[in-house]
Amino acid sequence: MKKIRKCVIPVAGMGTRFLPATKATPKEMLPIIDKPAIQYIVEEAVASGIEEILLITSSYKNSVIDHFDKSYELESRLKESGKLDKLELIENISNLAKFTFIRQGEPKGSGHAIKLAKSFIGDEPFAVMYGDDLIKSDVPVLKQLIDIYEEKDCNVIGVQEVDHKLVYKYGIIEYADNEGKIKRIIEKPKIEDAPSNDAGLGRYIVKPEIFDELENIGKGAGGEYQFTDAMLALMQKQDFYACKFEGKYLDIGSQLGYLKANVEYALDRDDLKEDFEKYLVKKLNK
Repeated sequence: MKKIRKCVIPVAGMGTRFLPATKATPKEMLPIIDKPAIQYIVEEAVASGIEEILLITSSYKNSVIDHFDKSYELESRLKESGKLDKLELIENISNLAKFTFIRQGEPKGSGHAIKLAKSFIGDEPFAVMYGDDLIKSDVPVLKQLIDIYEEKDCNVIGVQEVDHKLVYKYGIIEYADNEGKIKRIIEKPKIEDAPSNDAGLGRYIVKPEIFDELENIGKGAGGEYQFTDAMLALMQKQDFYACKFEGKYLDIGSQLGYLKANVEYALDRDDLKEDFEKYLVKKLNK
């Protein structure tokens, strides 16, 4: 069994729900407190044992690339001014992992984006993480998926139970048995048709045979090539298991989820928690 060393993170989306902020700033670079959202995703990958990360970007997201690259001028100025704590902070970003960047070009969906990773991945199993899905957890969620992969030598989808009234918003898991084996994913089912309340939430481990399926799928939802369709095809040939991960899921692709994430992470900060709690209590009691 090969180790999970590589991770693919598609970040080529337009971020239209955050306009006008995302007119010039990629949504992945919007800060959660003082750190770009994408850095939280990368740090989760690294904490899970990932060594190489491919970010699939687009032509207007150079700031994502710049963020994870060396910044010699900034580092030099911080060093000269004696701001060594800030210098260490900046240096650590580019040293998190070995980074590779590919531009998707034309936005044709998640399946098309991940297909571009074929030469980067080679014949290894790999992780896929979506940048809109931030998950706070004691044990990194991707590591929880990797543990299932290492136990069963299978493809893995990270899932969590959602409110039954909200299943129409998600890809819902239909199980093949009581051991977590997945039969299929049903995208945004009607509430009465949902086979479970477990939704796939932006974390995957897939074997390299997924690229054969990505080559053969047609356009799916929204007239785009969907990663889910390729996984559904691969499910006919290989086992997929659910990882019911522990952690607090935050959809930072929505304004409300983004605001919640800022609150959640602020309340975790020793330098902010006390004053921020007082502010919230005062605000809510008005």
